[in-house]
Amino acid sequence: MKLEGEQKLLRIFIGEQDVFSGAPLYEAIVGAARDQGMAGVTVTRGFMGFGLKARIHTAKMLELSYDLPIIIEIVDSEEKINKLLPKLDEMVKEGLVTMEKVQVIMYRGDATRPRSKP
Repeated sequence: MKLEGEQKLLRIFIGEQDVFSGAPLYEAIVGAARDQGMAGVTVTRGFMGFGLKARIHTAKMLELSYDLPIIIEIVDSEEKINKLLPKLDEMVKEGLVTMEKVQVIMYRGDATRPRSKP
């Protein structure tokens, strides 16, 4: 897959405890992105944050949170990202979804290597 030049970055902010169809929402989003042939997805777990309700979620030892922030990032063409948005609208009940322009400098990998299954 060739991916370079101006592309789009989709960023999805959700909670660790959010679910979709009985599975963690972040896993469901990764699966949906993979099913749609996206270039790749990265899920990052935050150690502190707050959202619309301004409730602090933190990983501090004395204040262990069961719902830490999760950020999902997807870089791909605007066309592919736009195809994923209706599915995200169905899946994300609470959270924030942003999109911005990014300049892809390089995207490399061995395309002949078999892709692993989850």
